Amino acid sequence: MKYLLGEKLNLDWKVAVVTVVSTLLLVIDHYYTFTAWKYWDRFIFYFIIPLLLTLVLFRENPKHYGFSLGNWKLGLAYTALGILLMAPILYYLGHGNESMRIYYRWLLPGLPWTTFLDLIGWEFFFRGWILFAYLRRFGHDALWLQAVPFALAHIGKPDIETLSTIFGGFAFGWVAYRTKSFVWPFLIHWFISTFVILVASGAI
Repeated sequence: MKYLLGEKLNLDWKVAVVTVVSTLLLVIDHYYTFTAWKYWDRFIFYFIIPLLLTLVLFRENPKHYGFSLGNWKLGLAYTALGILLMAPILYYLGHGNESMRIYYRWLLPGLPWTTFLDLIGWEFFFRGWILFAYLRRFGHDALWLQAVPFALAHIGKPDIETLSTIFGGFAFGWVAYRTKSFVWPFLIHWFISTFVILVASGAI
């Protein structure tokens, strides 16, 4: 009987909740729209729901999931460095890649608040909720593990962007891990998304 049933499973229920809920939210976001604006959906799915689950179900301080400024001096340095490194690359891609221009040139209205609402949820979701839950269980492997759903969530966007996201997701996760905060990868990601739209639309 023991051979048939196998060894007793040693599961972390919080990791299970994070994994199942995050997967369901990504799938629901892909198939359904609940408000007139997709960025409001994503703010609710990826920011409000994980935050509520952390407070009500986990009964934990959101700070344990990167919901703080963390090491803000290091965060400011990484943010400035990320912007300086990415700006020329994004400028080239925004002007030189046809798929980027076609996809992003229609997203100019509402900047920068549309990208703010869209990405603050995404970054708390991936670089806060998922990353710090996985770090407790899987250690540094969590940096790659959280990058996988992040990359898959980009399917449908320009191929050059989607192909880079497994590495970009790892880099964002590393910044969050080093600073103990999702805020700094959010600021870098917010700049990247806003800048790409501005370039692709011909605004700059």
